[in-house]
Amino acid sequence: MGELGKVLLFTDPGIDDSMAIMFALLHPDVELVGVVSGYGNVEQEQATDNVVYLLRLAGRDDIPVFAGAKFPLSGELVSYYPEIHGEEGLGPIEVPVEIEEELLNFTDLFDLIEEHGNDLTIIDVGRLTSLAMAFILGGEEIMNQVNGIFLMGGAFLVPGNVTPLAEANFHGDPIAANLIMERAENVAIVPLNVTEYAIVTDEMINEVTSQEFNAFTPLIEPIYEFYSEAYGRLVPGINGAPFHDVVTITAYTNPANFTFIEKPVSVSVEPETRGQSISDFRPEKAEDFEEEVGQDHWLAMDFNYSEFAREFTETMTTRSGEVENE
Repeated sequence: MGELGKVLLFTDPGIDDSMAIMFALLHPDVELVGVVSGYGNVEQEQATDNVVYLLRLAGRDDIPVFAGAKFPLSGELVSYYPEIHGEEGLGPIEVPVEIEEELLNFTDLFDLIEEHGNDLTIIDVGRLTSLAMAFILGGEEIMNQVNGIFLMGGAFLVPGNVTPLAEANFHGDPIAANLIMERAENVAIVPLNVTEYAIVTDEMINEVTSQEFNAFTPLIEPIYEFYSEAYGRLVPGINGAPFHDVVTITAYTNPANFTFIEKPVSVSVEPETRGQSISDFRPEKAEDFEEEVGQDHWLAMDFNYSEFAREFTETMTTRSGEVENE
């Protein structure tokens, strides 16, 4: 087993977010030290129930859960996606959890960041509101002491998925996304042009559910079937479904599997182009764009699918107790 990396996960589960939480808990190179649950695929309260449910299944009540944002920085009403994620975010699964214990206050996460400092990496696979709030309340001096930030968001040189121009996380709160592009340092963005190819197939699911490897195994097939059927309606002929958030975790655990380029990024807040992720891919004009927008970030432009499939299958077939015993 490699050296455990400490991770603070921002999430809004959601089926692919839930699979990413399972993946992070099972992966031998991830030490999940906290989860921030916010609105996004479901309401914040439901997202928190889902996080707590998954942590309890894994016997990881020791991992603190922080109450994240309930709506975007604009204050507008939020649209959810029950046709993709189900009414409660886990497809057909009814989550038998209602939060009884008091969640940690959002600002308590600054103590966690101060404690771990450069040993900590933030991974955000949801709307960026909670992460933007952390920068607003804690300031850049606290937030940028972490080792780095991995984000699932944006769509570069490809169509969006909620509009012709915009990916869901950036579209859900473009103000927050733009704040992160401006304020955060050492950011790696895993956008739709990569994640839409991170297809988990029927064959992969059959393999990871062939035995009851761990506490999550019974959940995997029903939530996958719900998710893949939803994608089958959206993308006829697709064999499986893209797990956007899982591949983002693998960009942290296995960065050599990705091709990154360094570019400045901005996010449109204009109504007509809301959530569009913008960078300049013209070599002769890139310097002008950087002067206008600010610092560079790392953009994932490609990845090795076979290696992703191997890492997914190997991780999800981890037997209960293997990670702790290694």
